[in-house]
Amino acid sequence: MTTQSAALPAFKPAAASPALTAALLVTLIAAATIAGAWFFQLVLGIVPCPLCLEQRYAYYLAIPLGLLVAIAARGGMPRPLLLAGLAILALAALANAGLGTYHSGVEWGLWKGPTDCSGPVVNLGSAADLLSKLDTVKVVRCDEVQWRFLGLSLAGYNVLISLLMTAIAAWGFVATAKR
Repeated sequence: MTTQSAALPAFKPAAASPALTAALLVTLIAAATIAGAWFFQLVLGIVPCPLCLEQRYAYYLAIPLGLLVAIAARGGMPRPLLLAGLAILALAALANAGLGTYHSGVEWGLWKGPTDCSGPVVNLGSAADLLSKLDTVKVVRCDEVQWRFLGLSLAGYNVLISLLMTAIAAWGFVATAKR
């Protein structure tokens, strides 16, 4: 008697390919993180600052790239292609951890943030336009934390999540390179 996975090669377990496992995990974590960010924004009304929005770029890259790497691993694509995809995933997540660390430092007052979201408001225009601008513009400051849990802001959690994604992609890279 044969099992279904032995009888049909298309049903190989994911553990057989570290590139597939790593790519799927990174994709799932990135998708869950973006879903959480949208939940905080759209349901809880926590409006993201400019740095928060920039931190989402790595997730927007990781989701489709992770899927492509998973499909490539599943399809038996050449190892250099898989390694390149995993390296890009790891580097993007690591860079995002750096951006999250920078943002966390701005929130904690360790250093100054970008002037467009943490500096003084300048160039308000004429006095006649001032009231109309104040009614239409809501400035979300990068140096003011809107939500904390266990002492960490969303930027802090982004650092932890990005480091986790980096570690998973790096593990997939090393394990795939050794095969």
